[in-house]
Amino acid sequence: MESGVKTVQTLDCKGLLCPLPIIKLSKAVKGVRIGEVIEMLATDPGSVPDMAAFQNQTGHEIVGSDKQGEVYRFLIRRTK
Repeated sequence: MESGVKTVQTLDCKGLLCPLPIIKLSKAVKGVRIGEVIEMLATDPGSVPDMAAFQNQTGHEIVGSDKQGEVYRFLIRRTK
């Protein structure tokens, strides 16, 4: 995980299954400025391939990801 990244919002999607985390992230990204980073927490293992697809389809950048226990953590930078 990239250290020193300042996040402007944490999106808690723990317990939600696909496609809800991506839907919530899509809405949240529209509420931050270009260049700002959102932290998303999820427990659905499907969130890993979903986030790769989200990055490819939207162009927003995943600047970091890791897993701590059952929680997947993603840092997403709005690019446009």
